Amino acid sequence: MTAVTQPSPLPQPVTSLSRDDARRLTLRAQGLLGAPDRRAGVRGVLRALGAVQLDTISVLARSHELVPYARLGAVGRPAVEAAYWTEPPGGTSAARPHSFEYWSHAACILPIEEWPHFAFRRRARRAKGHRWHVMQDSERSCAAVLERLRTDGPLTTSELGGGRNGGEWWDWSETKIAVEWLLDTGDVVCTRRRAWKRVYDLAERAVPDGLLHDDLDDAECLRRLVAQAGAAMGVATRADLADYHRLKAEQVDAVLADSGLVPVEVEGWGKPAWADPAALASAPRGRHRTTLLSPFDSLIWDRPRTERIFDFTHRLEAYVPRPKRIHGYFAMPLLAGGRLVGRVDPAREGTTLVARQVSLQNHKAVAPMAQALREAATWVGCDAVRVERCDDARLAAALRTELAAQD
Repeated sequence: MTAVTQPSPLPQPVTSLSRDDARRLTLRAQGLLGAPDRRAGVRGVLRALGAVQLDTISVLARSHELVPYARLGAVGRPAVEAAYWTEPPGGTSAARPHSFEYWSHAACILPIEEWPHFAFRRRARRAKGHRWHVMQDSERSCAAVLERLRTDGPLTTSELGGGRNGGEWWDWSETKIAVEWLLDTGDVVCTRRRAWKRVYDLAERAVPDGLLHDDLDDAECLRRLVAQAGAAMGVATRADLADYHRLKAEQVDAVLADSGLVPVEVEGWGKPAWADPAALASAPRGRHRTTLLSPFDSLIWDRPRTERIFDFTHRLEAYVPRPKRIHGYFAMPLLAGGRLVGRVDPAREGTTLVARQVSLQNHKAVAPMAQALREAATWVGCDAVRVERCDDARLAAALRTELAAQD
């Protein structure tokens, strides 16, 4: 299938896709091409993606807020939090949860409907018998945590009396290690946060009865997760499918034939690929979103896939020593016209959004960057945008002029 400048219907059955086809299929599957389903809102985004990664870094906002923002626009930040973690009236656990936290691509928010799909991982954790932290008396510590939750209801770590001994992740208290182990094995669940703190509850109390029991065998769990990953990506290699929920290659191989995904060839990929049949049923069309992306966004969290699809190399430099950073602490790629055309390392100073470092592909990226910066500033309550550095002086001047024109 040759590349075209306008979307064209994909023939059935599809066996060959151009790079452009694969890129558009990916964007549509990720909710970044076509009109967003605003009625479904943040929860609809979560269900479509299957996983939204969590991270402690907060620049413009935390990553789990940036992901729905990128797709829906300036949805209110309190509405984003409420969509993930609605606090039941009176602090009880009576309300049906919409999501839970667990280990997927990393620590992620997952739709509550996916609880059964991770039974294979809970069983594997249980069989392993320990985390990387070691408890002095695991049986007693776990029993004490479960009894507190059973008696007192949902609690945070500090309410359980399990703060960190020295403030570092490797120096957790016995209670903190116990409750995280119980989270790993599914005895305890986190279905909401309070002031960015996990609120732990008994899984038997918080997870709906129809989803609670680990009735799916490992093969069925893996089949459903591979199918979900394929739908969320549109088209993917085996490595892509494995990376989405951090499965092993052999686990993907064992269930791929039964996943419902169909084999395709993608120009230039050099490896076999599979596509979601629903994605192939119609050509991707509609408006492209212009937005800044969190480095932890599922569109770009797999760096080799990002480079393959967008010809764009990106990495998070937050943990790189400052002198060795190229693009900045939390550089956010700019998506415009269905392509990644620049990046910015943002910060906030009072009510000013500061573009500390900007990189732009060419002059055509200036207006989209100005638009994205202005929209992001408004979203986080800033009324001004200041550009500090840009790797091209002429583009920096053009960007400042464009921003001034929008005032």
